[in-house]
Amino acid sequence: MGQICRPSCSGNLDISRQQQGTELLDDYFVRNSAFPNTYFRRRFRMEHYLFNKIMIAVCNHDSYFVQKKDAFGAMGLLPQQKITAVLRMLSYGASADQVDEITRMGKSTILESLMRFCGAIESIYTADYLRKSTDMDLQRLLKKGEI
Repeated sequence: MGQICRPSCSGNLDISRQQQGTELLDDYFVRNSAFPNTYFRRRFRMEHYLFNKIMIAVCNHDSYFVQKKDAFGAMGLLPQQKITAVLRMLSYGASADQVDEITRMGKSTILESLMRFCGAIESIYTADYLRKSTDMDLQRLLKKGEI
């Protein structure tokens, strides 16, 4: 009685997503975090302000990354958890199975986050960064190379 899965299936695991999200925030994203900014740079391969800029842009573009309540009223995953999983996969070449232990996310959620993140980044930044270079861009790069 009250069983969520079929009797022949294994039970649902309590993977403490909320606790892991809180620990991630405490480690890297709050003012007096456990690790200094140099650790953040080494772990995420970018500065903290750049991570926040990308996270805000992606959350504004796709509501999938915004934390919401589920049907039972429990809070969902934090945007930092989803984007951390995606960035770890992209920067380290990690698989979804390797990342799920760090972020406490299911494999399907990690892969969905990866696909949505890549789509959002392409939509947001294509006009600025994925365009053909102009003569003005070439001149700017040559001047920068001379310096």
